[in-house]
Amino acid sequence: MFVRLSTYQGSPVPAEGDLSASSEAVVKQVQDVPGFVGVYYLVDRASGKAVSLTLWEDEQAMLDSEERAGQIREETARREGQRIVSVERYEVGFSHFNR
Repeated sequence: MFVRLSTYQGSPVPAEGDLSASSEAVVKQVQDVPGFVGVYYLVDRASGKAVSLTLWEDEQAMLDSEERAGQIREETARREGQRIVSVERYEVGFSHFNR
């Protein structure tokens, strides 16, 4: 599995602010991209820093999604009043979840 980690900077987010307000729209845009596995969106409300982590079946799927992912990233950042700080790509060494 491979991941794309995008970092954003915006204004601080109020404690009562709804972080999921635009999540459905973003997920709908990316869920049908071949090889897409999942997404996490992490926010530091105090600083306004946020990161999105998209998961891909393999490296080729991640690379094939670059153009569409870039469009989604730019549209989302603009809508949320953020700037894109960086975009990095990684191979997942291992993962573990307790539910």
